[in-house]
Amino acid sequence: MSYCTAIETMQSEEKKALHKNYHDNYYGFPLHDDNELFCRLVMEINQAGLSWETILKKEASFRKAYNNFDIKKVAAYTEKDRERLLADAGIIRNRLKINAAIENAKTILTLQAEFGSFEKWLEYHHPKRKEEWVKLFKNTFRFTGGEIVNEFLMSIGYLPEAHSQNCSIYDKTLKAKPMWLNK
Repeated sequence: MSYCTAIETMQSEEKKALHKNYHDNYYGFPLHDDNELFCRLVMEINQAGLSWETILKKEASFRKAYNNFDIKKVAAYTEKDRERLLADAGIIRNRLKINAAIENAKTILTLQAEFGSFEKWLEYHHPKRKEEWVKLFKNTFRFTGGEIVNEFLMSIGYLPEAHSQNCSIYDKTLKAKPMWLNK
């Protein structure tokens, strides 16, 4: 079931509103800020095994806990920060996911030094098939399996199919010029 169809079939108005805002304004649209790209990656990693609704409800808490996803600050986290995050009920308290966020921030700093930005690193490797992206991410980042990589790249406009052609947001995403148009 596509994300577009899932929203249409939701029962609760609260759930619909939460998902609709993300669907209509963020999902499938290009991101050009490295901290926001990092945010999306961390959110996708934390969604593994959970519902996207859970992650959307916790977004503000994630932003607060991870210094608004400031890559330099997260990369400098110490063991004390790891323990703080593990004790924070506002986020997903999973040691592997927390460690992945910190280590992935360090990796992004390295990519920024080499390519100028995380976004430029992504652009450098575009276009790729999903399988090639997954292999690249698994070799570069922590806690990045196939579904995480697929959702991350669809959510930022690097892979198609975030929205079906009959979705009301499809044309809006096309106007934003997602990278998948540049094959």
